[in-house]
Amino acid sequence: MSFILGLTGSIGMGKSTTSQMFADEDIPVWDADATVHRLYQTGQPAALAIGQLFPTAIDPDGSVNRATLRALIQADKTVLDRLNAAVHPLVAADRAAFIAANQGAEILLLDVPLLYEIGLDAACDAVAVVSAPADIQRQRVLDRGAMTEAEFQTILARQLPDAEKRKRATYVIPTTSLEAARQAVKDVLADIRQAKDA
Repeated sequence: MSFILGLTGSIGMGKSTTSQMFADEDIPVWDADATVHRLYQTGQPAALAIGQLFPTAIDPDGSVNRATLRALIQADKTVLDRLNAAVHPLVAADRAAFIAANQGAEILLLDVPLLYEIGLDAACDAVAVVSAPADIQRQRVLDRGAMTEAEFQTILARQLPDAEKRKRATYVIPTTSLEAARQAVKDVLADIRQAKDA
């Protein structure tokens, strides 16, 4: 049976980069954000569900317009909960299919931004949290240019604080530099393998 490692971290902490480092070590990775992105495409189940709930957030080609959806979330605090109620079951089904398809793998990585918030840590054998100082986090997010300060604060408010994530984690991966993160990934995998062999 595969060892299931959850990977999480607040927005701008370097989770996607770290997730790729696990993939570079030949670990099968299920990416919650990539799954949502796929499910938002034309004709996909999430796009159809969002079309029913928020028709203005659907582009003429039938795909989800994420900028419009973000604006709706900013304007009405109930939108995010309604969106999550529609999309989360679809994402959970995709995750279950990934685990079933990769059951021969020694270690599987579940890359989930809201891992603790949705209680998915209970389904993991261990959790690794990516972390960087708050000023670096904020700068990374705003430097991307895809989000305003207000949108950043809205997302942060919905996420468990970084200090709480670190306290609950099995492993903390510092992402202040690529070298530090890469070494931490190798150390985490070595520790898991050693424990499995014990």
